[in-house]
Amino acid sequence: MAYHTCIRNIAFIPYIGVLLDTNVHLSSGFWSRCKWSYTSSTASTPFIGWGLRPSTLKARQLCVQRGLRFFAVEDGFLRSFAAGQRFSTLSLVMDESGIYYDCHRPNDLESLINSDTDVLNGDGYSSADVLRARAFLVSHHLSKYNHAPDFNDSVFDRPDWRGRKRVLVIDQTAGDMSIVYGGADALRFSQMLAAARADFLEALIVVKTHPEVSSGVKRGHFSDVVEDARTCVLRDSVNPIQLLQAVDVVYVVTSTMGFEALLCGRPVVTFEVPWYAGWGCTEDRVGEFDGRGLVGSAHPTVNFSAKQQKINNLLPPASDWRTRRTRARSVDELFAAAYFRYARYLDPVTHERGTIFDVMDNLLIQKKMAKRFSGRMIAVGFRRWKAANLRPMLSAFPDKVLFVKSAEHAQKLNPTSSDCLVHWGKKVPQNLTELACASGARLLCMEDGFVRSVGLGSDLIRPHSLVLDERGIYFDPTSPSDLEHILNHDVFDESDIRRAQAVRAFIVEHNISKYNIDVLQTPDWVAQSQGKVVVFVPGQVEDDASIRFGCTTVKTNLDLLKSARAAHPDGFIVYKPHPDVMAKNRIGALALDCARQFADVIEVRTSVVSCIHACDEVHTMTSLTGFDALLRGKRVVVYGRPFYSGWGLTEDKGEAFPAGRRVRALSLDELVAGALLHYPVYYDWDLKCYTTCEATLHHLLQKRSDLMSRGGLDKLRVGFVRRQLRKGVILAKAFWSEWRRQ
Repeated sequence: MAYHTCIRNIAFIPYIGVLLDTNVHLSSGFWSRCKWSYTSSTASTPFIGWGLRPSTLKARQLCVQRGLRFFAVEDGFLRSFAAGQRFSTLSLVMDESGIYYDCHRPNDLESLINSDTDVLNGDGYSSADVLRARAFLVSHHLSKYNHAPDFNDSVFDRPDWRGRKRVLVIDQTAGDMSIVYGGADALRFSQMLAAARADFLEALIVVKTHPEVSSGVKRGHFSDVVEDARTCVLRDSVNPIQLLQAVDVVYVVTSTMGFEALLCGRPVVTFEVPWYAGWGCTEDRVGEFDGRGLVGSAHPTVNFSAKQQKINNLLPPASDWRTRRTRARSVDELFAAAYFRYARYLDPVTHERGTIFDVMDNLLIQKKMAKRFSGRMIAVGFRRWKAANLRPMLSAFPDKVLFVKSAEHAQKLNPTSSDCLVHWGKKVPQNLTELACASGARLLCMEDGFVRSVGLGSDLIRPHSLVLDERGIYFDPTSPSDLEHILNHDVFDESDIRRAQAVRAFIVEHNISKYNIDVLQTPDWVAQSQGKVVVFVPGQVEDDASIRFGCTTVKTNLDLLKSARAAHPDGFIVYKPHPDVMAKNRIGALALDCARQFADVIEVRTSVVSCIHACDEVHTMTSLTGFDALLRGKRVVVYGRPFYSGWGLTEDKGEAFPAGRRVRALSLDELVAGALLHYPVYYDWDLKCYTTCEATLHHLLQKRSDLMSRGGLDKLRVGFVRRQLRKGVILAKAFWSEWRRQ
């Protein structure tokens, strides 16, 4: 069964079909005049819309006229790192009988809670999973949105506030749908604050305003409240779970923070009827039902806008919630019903239906990255097209990414110790080091990750992974790097080793490499090499920084071939030029006549991975191919000092590392854990969030498979003209994005 919607924001949610287990078609605007019009294919197709918002009116009217089903959808209780289209939703709720925040009529969540269903145990989960999820959510401070900074308890450290009981009173934005459909209005907030002060005469009243009110985006109800000897006003955005853990009692109208307070074990007083009220877990102070809404002491009947009233007229008649919520439920049962049964989740790794644990793991990654780079990311000296491909990856906070031409322009931004100054490659822009020292900002060197993309970076394919190194950079052995520090000092636990083993097995099984533009096939020369040691020699870009800094005696492709032949006079040597050189994007071409003096075969068709599979050993200067060969169990001889040498896994012919630099022997799995799990930053371009190595491998494999099925893999190898056209498209998108941000 497919769904139709009149709302573009729903139709274009990434993987909306996965979340709803079916396809979603847009039936508004231009599309209403096409095949997906109201009058044609919607004869028996149900509609979906955002909750009870005015935008659903047209669809609801159509459903009533034609006897069609209507499903209300809303963001789930664990949505994403932050709100907005910049952050794709990872969770949705879907309700046919109503929506969870409407107390006037039944909804699927309410019916589930009020039924005899054992909500603690269900399809695919048990009560132990419920308890584990609750503990995980609270201990890691996860909420619907997770971008707020940590809460600092020292805010209460005023002499006249110390030692007092803390009563938290939570504000909401004016116009919040949950307020009016929860039976409340603006006056109810004033009554709630007065009640909190009257109930706790000696306590500190902590008023938490909504952060969007402080920023001027929306209006609230406590804007005029001022601090005094009994009142603390928190206007800035803070982590809600940490705040709830720092108080003793919570007063709320209909905010979901009230339920999060229950998860934290705090007593909750509700003013009117959020979805979690009426089940015996909260103290409910509500008005009387008058047939239309709720009426309390000096509390007028709830009033709806004209358009909202039209929607209400299409809904079942209002009824008293007390007659519907007749069961007593525990907090764990409410949590299981809402977060396990009612909500739907997307697995950020596989992009299939997932669980709450999949989403929580992903949110932890976003929080970790946000904490790692909490300030501004000031990128210096990047070309505009490259900046467009990198901007989303540099920070969890899009507004904190700034691109400037030079260190002088960066200085005008007045960087501080919380900011980062970012440059590409080993060459630091002039005066940038001095600026970092003077300002205290961290200086980060950026490079592509080891599993980058499907397609070459030189062909302007955007990366799926980056490394951001504060100590140096992995390809420069003349100085330490973050990767070297990780490999020298990190303790790799059993989880790291298991993940590394799984990653290595996946890479080998599916022939994953850095660029993934070639498929596995048996080389033509395999039959010729019978009875000989097959030595694979991958060519490199000779002006590459890894050669300039990591090689001393052997530092050209010709020298490398000579060394390989000297090591195996009777061996079968296969030489393969670098793909960037073959694409004429970089220098490093070796005359064929010279190469044939030392190589038995010059391979220009078969992929690097195919060559690795067919060889016995790999000889390289500093190429990543050596690392790929280690992953596949091949003997690797290095003539330079790549990041994977010096750990006891390679035969090192290059200059020795200084004493104290690479001091321990690593297993292959420990090397994989450090280089692929701990060091890079991975980004999911579909979901617009940071992700894991495992997810990136999965997505690259899927992308490569899709391109192969459409015959599009060869088109990634573009020439000069097509490369310029691609650059033009990237620049156009960049200008459009910048204009929209302004």
